[in-house]
Amino acid sequence: MTVVDERPEAEAPAPRRRPNRLLALLRNSWRQLTSMRTALILLFLLAIAAIPGSVLPQRGISPEKVNQYFVDHPDWAPRLDRIGAFEVFGSVWFSAIYLLLFTSLIGCITPRLRDHVRALRSRPPVAPKRMERLPQHTVLPAPDGGVDAVAAVLRKRRWRVEVRGDEVSAEKGYLKETGNLLFHTSLIAVLIGVALGSWYGWSGNRLLVAGADNAFCNTRQQYAEAKLGPRVDSAELPRFCLRLDDFQARFLPSGQPEFFNARVTVDGPDEPSRSADFSVNSPLRLADASVYLLGHGYAPVIRYTDRFGNSQVSDEPFLTTGDMGLTSEGLAAFPDANVDPATGKRVPGEQMAFTGIYLPTAPKQGPFVRSEYPTERNPALNLVAYRGNLGMDAGIPGSVYQLDQRQVRNGKVKEIGSKLLRKGEKWTLDDGTTVEFLGTERYVTLSVRHDPGSTPLLVSCGVLLVGLMGSLFGRRRRVWFRMLPADPTSGSPTDGSSLVEVGGLPRADYPGFADEFAQLVAAVGGGERSGAGADSSDRDGVREGTE
Repeated sequence: MTVVDERPEAEAPAPRRRPNRLLALLRNSWRQLTSMRTALILLFLLAIAAIPGSVLPQRGISPEKVNQYFVDHPDWAPRLDRIGAFEVFGSVWFSAIYLLLFTSLIGCITPRLRDHVRALRSRPPVAPKRMERLPQHTVLPAPDGGVDAVAAVLRKRRWRVEVRGDEVSAEKGYLKETGNLLFHTSLIAVLIGVALGSWYGWSGNRLLVAGADNAFCNTRQQYAEAKLGPRVDSAELPRFCLRLDDFQARFLPSGQPEFFNARVTVDGPDEPSRSADFSVNSPLRLADASVYLLGHGYAPVIRYTDRFGNSQVSDEPFLTTGDMGLTSEGLAAFPDANVDPATGKRVPGEQMAFTGIYLPTAPKQGPFVRSEYPTERNPALNLVAYRGNLGMDAGIPGSVYQLDQRQVRNGKVKEIGSKLLRKGEKWTLDDGTTVEFLGTERYVTLSVRHDPGSTPLLVSCGVLLVGLMGSLFGRRRRVWFRMLPADPTSGSPTDGSSLVEVGGLPRADYPGFADEFAQLVAAVGGGERSGAGADSSDRDGVREGTE
């Protein structure tokens, strides 16, 4: 006989779902990025990354100092330039750090803000059953009016109050977390302000020589160096022109600067025609731009007369070398010199250039390489003459402040002499041509900027300081009041209770909470304290202890 097993077959266990490793990795990476520790690390890295921007010259502020750095450090400057050390705040690595910080702060603040709003809307917690275990505890006679009187005292002192039968719960000190969130939210606003200035802002630097023939108009082509944000079109720049009418400078006897003032004439379709003064710490405010005074110097006026009697005048600025006496170096080039008026063609190899050192106050005796004072007490111009093919017709970019040394090394330009000229003196060269030092014009270095993020940045920094003060000085704490019967052996508390038990708990390190608790107890008890019902070791006042 065959026996058939009719028991139902056991169901096969359901296959376990394998966790998605990519999803788990992304979740863990997001959790690490939005942690407070990561935000602090990124903030520290941002501070370190800003150090090169403070130590090294930046192209957006002083391009002439950047050029001088290349001259002084020919080996290190190209390497630093490749990593963006001369444009730190616009570099890729600096942007990456503050974008990560921006993301980390948003991910860190969002859940905390949600919890804080929930805590503000919630009621103070119920009083603990054993309040004698709280750090602050006492028992005192109940005030007239019972819980209503206690609640009134607490509300008068700006406590959040909740009455539950014969108990009163109160809480205070949310300013600490509010200030903390305000501080971190302001950091995000600061980053947004920086981003606005980077995307929609623009800036340009220009050396402006005094005189009606040297007016400057706000077009990209007229800047020595311009930087436009990705969202800025050069055709949309505000239309205005500036002309330097006068520049005044005063110095102390030691040579230290005391006063600077530039007077300009503003004109253009977008600006009313007017005369305006501005100085180093008081920029010129226009409708959509601000003009800052960065530096100043001298532009020697040099007249060269060629062999055909044609005269040309150069008033190119000479850049200061950085010393206190405003010693300046520059180039006066005359590429159109020696043009035969009969044929209209230039004599080959007869272009002229003069490199020079201008000394506002030259020493009485040589060497004449350094000025003794920044104002023109004894002006002198030390010139070196060059003749040949200057290379300006080759289409190769070059500096207008320095002679192309490649032409000198190749023998295409030759030095023909040097001479120290005083104002008004003339130098006759070997071919009969002359060069004359007529005088100087003042020039200023201007930085024209538009930064739409500056106002949000200023407001955010102010709110940041307010939030920081709140987070530093705010202290969260709680107190509870419970009505007790006069005889502890009697039943539940009633409206006729004659005692009130008080407990207090600081939510953070707060050394002054004991004094505040004592003042609160005194205000509720009408200035009287009673040790009835308290521990026998503390019948004469407020008992302090730890859980």
